Amino acid sequence: MTAVRDNRDQNRFELDTEAGTAFANYRRTPAVVIITHTETPHALRGRGIASELVKGALELIRADGRKVIAGCGFVVDYLDKHPEYADLAG
Repeated sequence: MTAVRDNRDQNRFELDTEAGTAFANYRRTPAVVIITHTETPHALRGRGIASELVKGALELIRADGRKVIAGCGFVVDYLDKHPEYADLAG
């Protein structure tokens, strides 16, 4: 699997898989990235792909010096389970 990338033209983080592209849609402000929706190819659900996608997205957001707002239930749950990203809460 490849690394998570920021597709700014489509306002989404993407992760290529053997069954298609998992993605997390977002809206960006000068200080915050609001992740609004995550989607994983149906055939790959339950395999940790969405977690890998969100982890990569959070790392990109951190590297960009922004905070994150979870506008998607999956991201809310991920942040609850991963306190190492608490510093990103916007």
